[in-house]
Amino acid sequence: MKKVFHKKLIRDKIPQVIEASGDKYELRIMGKREFERELKKKLVEEASELLEVKRKDLLNEMVDVLELLKTIAEFYNIDFKLVEEKQVKKRKERGGFKKRLFLIWSSRRPGE
Repeated sequence: MKKVFHKKLIRDKIPQVIEASGDKYELRIMGKREFERELKKKLVEEASELLEVKRKDLLNEMVDVLELLKTIAEFYNIDFKLVEEKQVKKRKERGGFKKRLFLIWSSRRPGE
């Protein structure tokens, strides 16, 4: 039996998907600190996939990013409604991204 090593956070129902296909697997339950780190790594992984994905697969990748954002909020006991409210507030204060602006340089440091 050939083993393919993944060593990453997976969705909760992936073991059933693997079993249904007749394949074998090994997994373990992560501790809280490791889970926290792996959630963030998975978010970066999924977000980076948006760079390469074709238009037809864009929605699927966006769903993965949203699922991770909601799970991270839950992990930190942050009501996702607060995230959405903060998003609206920040958009009012600093704008969104609709104008497609690309900053080449400025005399201000980032975040000031």
